[in-house]
Amino acid sequence: MITRITHITLFVHDQEQALNFYTKLGFHVHTDASFGAMRWLTICFPEQPELEIALLKAETAPEQELVGKQGATKPLISIESSDCHGDYERLQQAGVTFVTQPKEEPWGIGVVLQDLYGNLIYMCQSLHN
Repeated sequence: MITRITHITLFVHDQEQALNFYTKLGFHVHTDASFGAMRWLTICFPEQPELEIALLKAETAPEQELVGKQGATKPLISIESSDCHGDYERLQQAGVTFVTQPKEEPWGIGVVLQDLYGNLIYMCQSLHN
């Protein structure tokens, strides 16, 4: 029986740069191991270690073409915030690029930001926080 998602792959040009960016969002290293020339680097939120994002170096031409475009024009990842306005300010000061400003929606306060390659990330503070 299939029971859960464990990993999501995100192709990147530079694993260290990607790690530095995602650390700003609060992710931590879950696994960092080398298997020959391959570096298996996964990140997760400390409160959610069972769901890892694998930051994989794009090696083939098709993988390289996907960098920054894995979600096309839609957010690739949605993350939750307990203080959307505060996180928006903090991340702006840390150099994170935002596509929108925080906006109140029927479900909460949301804002769209970009990772270092242009993938969109939706950050939302639920009305129930």
